[in-house]
Amino acid sequence: MSDPRPARAPNPLPDFCRLPAVAALFAVGALTVTLMWLAPDNTRGWRGYSIGMLFVTWLSMLIALALCYARPWLQRLGGWMPYAGVWLLIELVVALASAVARWMDVALQLNLVRTAPSAFVRDNLLIAALLGAAMLRYFYVLAQWQARLAAVAHAQVDALQARIRPHFLFNSMNTVAALVRVDPTAAERTIEDLCELFRAALGQSGSRDGTLGEELALVERYLAIEQLRLGERLRVRREFGSLPMDYPLPRLLLQPLVENAVRHGIQPRREGGQILLRGVLDRDALLIEVSNPLPVAPTTPGHGHGLTNVRQRVAYRYGARAAVEAGPHEDRFVVRLRLPLEPPPAEPS
Repeated sequence: MSDPRPARAPNPLPDFCRLPAVAALFAVGALTVTLMWLAPDNTRGWRGYSIGMLFVTWLSMLIALALCYARPWLQRLGGWMPYAGVWLLIELVVALASAVARWMDVALQLNLVRTAPSAFVRDNLLIAALLGAAMLRYFYVLAQWQARLAAVAHAQVDALQARIRPHFLFNSMNTVAALVRVDPTAAERTIEDLCELFRAALGQSGSRDGTLGEELALVERYLAIEQLRLGERLRVRREFGSLPMDYPLPRLLLQPLVENAVRHGIQPRREGGQILLRGVLDRDALLIEVSNPLPVAPTTPGHGHGLTNVRQRVAYRYGARAAVEAGPHEDRFVVRLRLPLEPPPAEPS
């Protein structure tokens, strides 16, 4: 069932209130002053270079401040108009700042600027026009690239949420069919667990993020179904301690890892085994581990789609501060998620 709400367009403008945008403005200005100072015909020494850097620093701060406050109004414009508004605002700030700086130089008789006032303002406007256009083009291309990256990541999330392995569905339905006459109460409970799993898989909640508590509850429903099928062969140990259960977590992030642990670590073993679910706080990170015993005999390897999708979703949702490690450790296969305790805000679905 498709979401009837209109999709929200990606934000076209960078956040000029944040340090990366301010640093980019200053870096471009500083680079321009440095190149002008290194030009062969330049006759200004260190004094001129220092004055130029001071003026660029002051100008960058004024531009960033103006764009920060004007951004909410500029975002309401459509098409390419936000970028045109930013370019015009940069020109206005440069013109006013240049005029004020030239006036102060004359009034205080500092003699820091050798050109005429009109020429000084004109030259700064031309430089700002060219550099502003180049920077805005860069920001526009970056926004388009980020929008395409987000679209690909959202498609991968949707593909994962829309898929529950057919073998799990068939096995669960067979379990329900066997329990209907023997234990109707357990059969009813299994159907309820299946409904919750499919509700999460089909993404009917309207939000891409749930909470750690909700994801663990979903894992428990899945394990309850598999417990009916595998019986005493499936043993689960939980070591969660005092984890923040309201921590924002993408839906169906842990369930595929637990399903892989059951499928590859418990099901092939005649005696079964123990799955360990562990979570701890490590300074500024949340560590979650899912481990299962390695099979005694080699089994048919899977395609790795579940683990790959989990890696991609974690990288997209939490950025470079998060990591997913997976591999054998002694006699167990361990998947470890390292997530930042202060995750970035979630994007609306």
